[in-house]
Amino acid sequence: MKSSPLGGQRPAKRRSVGAFFITGTDTEIGKTAITAAFTHLAAQSGLRAAAIKPLAAGQDCVDGCWVNEDVLRLRAASNMGLRDDEVGPLQLRTPCAPHIAARLEGRAISREALLTAVRGVAARADIAFVEGVGGFRVPLIPGWDTADLAVDLGLPVVLVVGLRLGCINHALLTAEAVRARGLRLAGWVANTVDAAMPHVADNLAALEAGLQAPCLGHVPRLPEPHPAAIAAHLPQALALLQAT
Repeated sequence: MKSSPLGGQRPAKRRSVGAFFITGTDTEIGKTAITAAFTHLAAQSGLRAAAIKPLAAGQDCVDGCWVNEDVLRLRAASNMGLRDDEVGPLQLRTPCAPHIAARLEGRAISREALLTAVRGVAARADIAFVEGVGGFRVPLIPGWDTADLAVDLGLPVVLVVGLRLGCINHALLTAEAVRARGLRLAGWVANTVDAAMPHVADNLAALEAGLQAPCLGHVPRLPEPHPAAIAAHLPQALALLQAT
């Protein structure tokens, strides 16, 4: 049996790639879109690909059921027939920081329950993408945040950089925080948030020099950012991740 970075065991004969923790320079910078695109790429290559968002805040009532848009998007990108509660083990209705939403709704965030849920799904996959919430250090419960979640899972990190004014500082600080936790920055994606951002090439050059990790792709602002469209701008991402 081979050891898994998630802390469990996986069969030696599996075509296993591993798992990655997806974080971002901020909230609303396209983490879910990029995670779905990675999952789509992996599924298209013949891998059993899982996308997991351990905590998701913000639900809408659709046909009498409370659903989270990000969870639905990630589930659709996977080829494993996962249930909503497997993709999003803890879904909160209030669209705010998870620890606040949980308090408002009288719900508890269980560290062990989340870790068990993530590991259970990832163990059935050839490759898994675990998406954090917000940026790299979002409080979950006292003494435990999203950075701790990544550490507990023992996963290499992929950073989604939202291309807009200030992104260089945000990206370099996030990379510093990732490495300070003893985690490896496996790569980063430049995702265009501000289509009118000036000096994009100069910003990308500064990011590449400062982050010192493979750039997995540069995604422009797309009119229909579905996984296949985004994946077209990440042609080498899967190969680069497999090589890290």
